[in-house]
Amino acid sequence: MNWEFVERDWKHFKGAIKQNWARLTDEHLDEIYGRREQLVAKVVQCYDVTKADAEGQVRDWESRNHDVFAETAAEVRKHVGVARQ
Repeated sequence: MNWEFVERDWKHFKGAIKQNWARLTDEHLDEIYGRREQLVAKVVQCYDVTKADAEGQVRDWESRNHDVFAETAAEVRKHVGVARQ
């Protein structure tokens, strides 16, 4: 899972994150901005779980959304290729 792609296309992922972790506010999402470690920290904070539990939740979410990550990675590669020409 390459979170670099998530960071580049954060607007695309915010809705999916919000669906999974409804307690995260728009302000939290702005602070996270596609950074996995920030997502884990906010899940710990907002859901009062251990870091290990939050890591597990994020891994589970990643595995359920692997197709979205693949699509985003393909789009980013396409745009990077166009920019290099």
